[in-house]
Amino acid sequence: MQILVVEDDESVAAGVVEGLTRAGFAASHVATGGHALDTVRDSCPDFVLLDLGLPDMDGTDVCRAVRALTATPIIVVSARDEEIDRVLALELGADDYLVKPFGMRELIARIRAVARRTDERVPDGQPDAFNRNLGGLSIDQRSRRVVLDGVEVRLTAKEFELLYYLAEDPGAVFQRREILRAVWDSDWYGTTKTVDAHVAAIRKKLGDPRWIEAVRGVGFRLGIPG
Repeated sequence: MQILVVEDDESVAAGVVEGLTRAGFAASHVATGGHALDTVRDSCPDFVLLDLGLPDMDGTDVCRAVRALTATPIIVVSARDEEIDRVLALELGADDYLVKPFGMRELIARIRAVARRTDERVPDGQPDAFNRNLGGLSIDQRSRRVVLDGVEVRLTAKEFELLYYLAEDPGAVFQRREILRAVWDSDWYGTTKTVDAHVAAIRKKLGDPRWIEAVRGVGFRLGIPG
């Protein structure tokens, strides 16, 4: 699925594009409403994430214009949190509305929910993009079940979310702060040691510390023992 991110804040856009890429989506970025409309006309992306505070035109006008051009799903992502803003965007054709600041997990969940409603294809090129299968380890997001070599492993909610997050890009190293932002959301201000504690608990339940490898001074990555 090709997602167009329409966002004038370069740092926000970079974080969103990186998060979408890690989740298996193809993402591109434009910073203005004019460029967004040109991109929709020329390449017809599968999905549009639209900020309302754009430098050249109001995002509601972009939403209206995109909807006039195509049935491509639109999720408005904006700092505007008044009910009238949400209602107006939805009435102009947006499929969902997410208020900043937000967590990538919620954004990706909303994309997938809208995609299911509009019959768009979810990423990963597999019948069920919510499953992660690595060696003898199976992680099912929908049922929130983890099975290792045919035996179910019971994890807490945060343990599951942490394991699933690492499994989105096996072998990649995730920094502790990155994990905190993704799993504990952007409003977490506690110590990073909570990540280490949850990793230790997951390792114990999986029965082999090699499933989650520590990278000294950086963070953790999901490995496959053997």
